[in-house]
Amino acid sequence: MSLAPAEFAPAGVFLNSATLGLAPLRSVAAMRSYEESRQAGTIDAVAIDAYVDRGRAAFATLLGRDPSEVATGSQASQFVGLVAASLRPRSVVLAAEEDFTSVLFPFLRADLDVRLVPLERLVDSITSDVDLVAVSAVQSADGRLVDLSALASAARASGALTLVDVTQAAGWLPLTDLEADYVVGGGYKWLLGPRGTCFFAVSPTAPALPELAAGWYAGESRWDAIYGPPLRLAGDARRYDVSPAWGCWVGHVPALDLLLEIGIERIHAHDVALANAFRDGLGLPAGDSAIVSVEAPGDIAARLAEAGIVAAVRAGRLRLSFHLYNSSADVTAALRVLK
Repeated sequence: MSLAPAEFAPAGVFLNSATLGLAPLRSVAAMRSYEESRQAGTIDAVAIDAYVDRGRAAFATLLGRDPSEVATGSQASQFVGLVAASLRPRSVVLAAEEDFTSVLFPFLRADLDVRLVPLERLVDSITSDVDLVAVSAVQSADGRLVDLSALASAARASGALTLVDVTQAAGWLPLTDLEADYVVGGGYKWLLGPRGTCFFAVSPTAPALPELAAGWYAGESRWDAIYGPPLRLAGDARRYDVSPAWGCWVGHVPALDLLLEIGIERIHAHDVALANAFRDGLGLPAGDSAIVSVEAPGDIAARLAEAGIVAAVRAGRLRLSFHLYNSSADVTAALRVLK
């Protein structure tokens, strides 16, 4: 049984949250109301700030942090780019060679010494000359998890900064104990938002970043910072805010409310149990991820589509991801096709 059957209405068996999360019905209703207001010309733009701030507070709750540490935007790479731009030329950045390119490209395009190692060697490769370690908490291609506690300890011992992308983790993996200088997370996967929302948490002890994308929404008083000098940015992480895609935030906040109502610990147990039931059905050992990557025949995408099952092929393997709207019946359906 799913954790919120009344909140979702998938057309078939949806096992692709690692690509795009399903929209809860409450989010669809909120976005529809927003669009109807836009059609009628009755939108109160100032009132939408409350949705952005509620989203900011929800993400802060997921991390066990204060909302003043969280910036909002639309894309993860934009925030990763701020971190890359803050580093001195030829700084040493350590990353996983198989990581998602939105984590890698901002560093690879800069004048930096980027060291790429296999994920399993990342923590052991943190040496005293490493300035920053950048990695996804959960790998997009196959769902492997980083030992975040070991990463934080090793980085602290060597004096390295850390940037952790939680796009494939936030929403199902408990993160309140995550220790990192910078945390970035896209909202459209496990956090069930529409594309167009992203979060960026900056530790109070982390070095300040250049506000390269500063606009009116980064102002201390937003609606008093829309014309003319002087520069008057917010004193907290809001100084990194990007002007929001209004409708996206109106639609995302109800989904974040739903996740917090159910509880991430409960979602984590549910998601991993389903993933392990699937692994067990294929004779694979149990794992610790809600994402499962398996070898599959070349026609698997067509076979799954014919059976009404939505999944993805990544890095040449079949990737299935299990979330709160999935049930044991979905596991059975997927196993039936694969077997």
